[in-house]
Amino acid sequence: MNSLFPRTDRSYLARWWWTVDRGLIAAFLGLFIFGIVLVAAASPPVAERIGLDQYYFIKRHLVFAALSVVVMLAVSLFSARNIWRLSSLVMLGCLGAMVLVLFTGVEIKGAQRWITIFGFSLQPSEFAKPAFAVCAAWLIARQKENSAFPGGRIVAGLFVITILLLLLQPDLGMSVVVGVIYGTVIFLAGFPMWLVGGLMIVGCAGLVGSYFAFSHVKSRFDRFFDPSGGDSYQVQKALEAFQNGGFFGTGPGQGTVKLYIPDAHADFIFAVAGEELGFLFVAILIGLFLFVLLRGLNRIMDSEDLFAVLAVGALLAMFGVQAFVHMATSVHLMPTKGMTLPFISYGGSSLLAMAYAMGMVLALTRRRGKTVIARGSAISKKQYMTGKTR
Repeated sequence: MNSLFPRTDRSYLARWWWTVDRGLIAAFLGLFIFGIVLVAAASPPVAERIGLDQYYFIKRHLVFAALSVVVMLAVSLFSARNIWRLSSLVMLGCLGAMVLVLFTGVEIKGAQRWITIFGFSLQPSEFAKPAFAVCAAWLIARQKENSAFPGGRIVAGLFVITILLLLLQPDLGMSVVVGVIYGTVIFLAGFPMWLVGGLMIVGCAGLVGSYFAFSHVKSRFDRFFDPSGGDSYQVQKALEAFQNGGFFGTGPGQGTVKLYIPDAHADFIFAVAGEELGFLFVAILIGLFLFVLLRGLNRIMDSEDLFAVLAVGALLAMFGVQAFVHMATSVHLMPTKGMTLPFISYGGSSLLAMAYAMGMVLALTRRRGKTVIARGSAISKKQYMTGKTR
């Protein structure tokens, strides 16, 4: 694959190829493949239960997966300047769409989070997460460059507005993820620890408040701490799936958990993986998630671009927290929460939004300022990228 473009090629795609992290691209493609296999295995029984063609979900998943790969690679070509410009537009659009959702959105399972566009259900909050991460990173990085710029206050206001719109839907899980993104940005930016600690205290207080404010949150916490006191059917079936899977699994399509859990292709797809692929492949799947996190963090360790450090750190925190919450709820380490597993679960909005997020990670972690060998002489990468060589 290294011969795809010669080192002497100074075309735009060649410069992208020699600076982008191809290891991260391979890991993302591996996650996409895992997702296709698992949705193909889990979705037919779910589709038949609700009167759809058994291949309904996998067909749509394949379309969204292909489109997501295109989005991810296209966004990875962007410059840092265009990344924050795009995210600013996306954030404004998402805020408007989340307001629209409250009035015209489709209500599903007691939550009003989706709007219908051209026959497809779109969840604006999925795109708001990565857009908020990048906007917050840019505003705070600019404040660090110019202390007179009120970046921190703007981000705080944007955070409060986003959280309020999410809670009105309501979507506590998404609110927690946005809170983690905000906390990551201000922590990496070197804000006082009392501010970070204060945010954590406010977050914990918010969780306690949500227990009393939202009946579905109260029910989930009660069932988590006392399974005998309520309906814990889905969690019990998920745990049985891991037990049935053993080390090598029952084989793709041979599991039974998908026959009993309504959202086996989405919120509980990790349980399907545990049963049909077994511990060995689940460990590989977890390894891919860890590889993305560690590789991405390693790419920004020596970066002098504060915006890139803050944005990538926040995007990876979003990616990691979302994966952890999904996995933890499947094995009863946390109260159940309908959160998709990045690149694995069925869901067009989730796939596209995560592809957009990881495309930005690829763009912001492209190597800059190193030296490469071209035409038999050492030149700076800046010269190589611009084509200004002697």
